[in-house]
Amino acid sequence: MDVLRPTLVRIGGRVYRKNLIQEQHFPQEEEEDFCAGPGDCADDPCDAAVVEETEQGFQCRVEVPSPLYKYIIGKKGETKKRLETETRTSISIPKPGVEGEVVITGQHRSGVISARTRIDVLLDSFRKKQPFTHFLSFALNQPAIQEKFLQFKEEVLEKCSQDHGVSSSLFQNPAKLHLTLGTLVLLNEHEIQKSCDLLQRCKEEFVDQITGGKPLTVEVAGVEYMNDDPAMTDVLYAKVHMKDGSDRLQVIADQLVKRFVASGLMLKEWDRVKLHATVMNTLFRKDPTEEGSKTMTGKSSFKERESFNGRNILKLFENFWFGEVQLDSVRLSQRFSSDASGYYATSGQLFFS
Repeated sequence: MDVLRPTLVRIGGRVYRKNLIQEQHFPQEEEEDFCAGPGDCADDPCDAAVVEETEQGFQCRVEVPSPLYKYIIGKKGETKKRLETETRTSISIPKPGVEGEVVITGQHRSGVISARTRIDVLLDSFRKKQPFTHFLSFALNQPAIQEKFLQFKEEVLEKCSQDHGVSSSLFQNPAKLHLTLGTLVLLNEHEIQKSCDLLQRCKEEFVDQITGGKPLTVEVAGVEYMNDDPAMTDVLYAKVHMKDGSDRLQVIADQLVKRFVASGLMLKEWDRVKLHATVMNTLFRKDPTEEGSKTMTGKSSFKERESFNGRNILKLFENFWFGEVQLDSVRLSQRFSSDASGYYATSGQLFFS
């Protein structure tokens, strides 16, 4: 890392610089240290407002999901000890697996605020490395679409099975056909509820006005590939567009992601949501439960890909008609799950009508 151009981390509207230090290692994880960027956090009234004055000094409470406790503690408690020493505070952490608040206490307000800021930045870094747990989706698994998808699969295997890498293991589960808007790392019930509440606010603030309280009629037709070379395809997807030619679906998707990014529940990865329905994905070879989205909040376990030659598929099925579907809700879907219909289990839902 260039010390004159350090990595910047954005949290809650503030910008911090990431310091280069000798890192300690957990199995499969790295420990990183940060300090505040331009402007001392101790002088920020917004940060100071979260600190309470007590008989012993000052106190601040931080909501932290239990899976992230270990990053505050560090190997053999070294991170916690360093934070306490450098900020002259005491940090109390709930027992592993018990949801609660991390409590920071100290005799000086500035020390408590400094510890709080460093914990926020530290946890933000490690949260980005977690596998995503949920995603916002439009379900496309209506019976008519599933039937046409199975026809597509049958014809592709009949006409293109001799092409390199093409096999039945590449195809999406028809019960899980969907559009992914964005992915989230939700580590406890509080964060799931926070996401559900935000969905309902989005409904009231802009979704109802865009949809007019009615389902959106969407056409699923044609196929396209993700990467640069069709002879080495990783993901093949079906294209979607509004039947009336409007951009209402795109506007809803972009606005939802914008709100979730602003809330801190989702990372910003693209300027616009790429609306696509994955129909073939090389990740499915080893893990049929993989969502197949190119939008991965947090880290995703590494899987070696063997690409396939999609040239003939693209030529023969360029305009394949998967059908028409009525979209009536946005779902907060749980990764690696299934409900009674075979679709992903739903943790929350925004209905259009």
